[in-house]
Amino acid sequence: MSDRSLKLSKILVLLCTACYFVSYITRINYGAVLLEIVKTEGISKVAASMVVTGSFITYGTGQLISGWLGDRIKPERLIFAGLLVTGSMNTLVPIFAKPGLILIFWCINGMAQAFMWPPLVKIMSSYLDNEQYKKACVRVTWGSSAGTIAVYLFAPVCIMWRGWRSLFFICAGTAICFAFVWMKGITILKNKLDKHISQHANLQKQSLGTDGTLNKQTSTFEKGTVLLLAIIMLAIIMQGTLRDGITTWMPSYVSETYQLNSSVSILSGVLLPIFAMICLELTSILNRKFIRNELICAGVMFMAGCSSALLLAFMPSYSATLSVLLAALIAGCMHGVNVILVCMLPPYFKRNGNVSTVSGLLNSCTYVGSALSTYGIAWVAQSRGWMIVIWIWAAVALTGTVLCLSCAKRWKQFVLR
Repeated sequence: MSDRSLKLSKILVLLCTACYFVSYITRINYGAVLLEIVKTEGISKVAASMVVTGSFITYGTGQLISGWLGDRIKPERLIFAGLLVTGSMNTLVPIFAKPGLILIFWCINGMAQAFMWPPLVKIMSSYLDNEQYKKACVRVTWGSSAGTIAVYLFAPVCIMWRGWRSLFFICAGTAICFAFVWMKGITILKNKLDKHISQHANLQKQSLGTDGTLNKQTSTFEKGTVLLLAIIMLAIIMQGTLRDGITTWMPSYVSETYQLNSSVSILSGVLLPIFAMICLELTSILNRKFIRNELICAGVMFMAGCSSALLLAFMPSYSATLSVLLAALIAGCMHGVNVILVCMLPPYFKRNGNVSTVSGLLNSCTYVGSALSTYGIAWVAQSRGWMIVIWIWAAVALTGTVLCLSCAKRWKQFVLR
């Protein structure tokens, strides 16, 4: 690879990372101030959680639509539209802060957010080789962790400064401005990459296509592949149940268990993305250099999450610091599972010409789990207490371990075809 090609590839990854950062700050900001909204607006915990659940449902549904469209029209346009709509919804939430209206706005926001990841996967898989893509997935996913850190650091400041509403206005302005930066930047970058690839007769681009057309002879799946995908999808649901359930409700868990105020509890959420970034890098290295089987690697990370949940269950109320660290480790392990199952697997389906479609399908499963856990955790915590919630976390992680390891051999056979 020439120095110019490498430089353009790095700029592409950087732009995609920035895009995912903006996507995340406009997606998880509601969860970051959820506890404060419950306290100041007089909304019940379950009612407030329904907003997150609704957005997860529309996000998951939108992944299927976005994935299908991403293989057929220019993916950068889908991302541009998604950024504009999410910015608009983030503006409306603080202006019309009624439970029913917030639910509507955040469901629309969930649909808009769905038009980010599958198109990003399509763009990256079209211009990056296999090794570059695997590394790029980790770097782009860092954007989500950086966005989470930014939101959880600024949320307490915004609450003390102008109240929770100010956080939404800041995020909305960022998304709308970046939408135009994205469209201008990606257009220039793709033109340069296309010209460079054309000059060097890059065969990878010819096989994947970057103009939204399908160049493969088949877009169907064999029966065995469908069964394999079904098992993987179940494992991803387990991952989403843990990752987003813990991310959304850990501030409440810490606040209610250790009687800390909401600002301090929200700030504890900064540990989640820090652990996520560490676990993402370790998972990538583990898979690329040692295990070399995505399903075994995901199973190992599930097992680590299960062990952390069991430690948390056996040491209830022992220490706020230890509880936060263990919860952050569980969520971090699930981020590792996510990058393996949702990010690394879609390019293996390029033989079917369905990279974006498979990406959307797999990512939608994450948010099936997210929707179930966000409402479910609120209900169980409110009716049975947090200890039962922690045991459920352990059981879910164990289920994910079994699912991944059970089809690891079949996945290896699929890859080697």
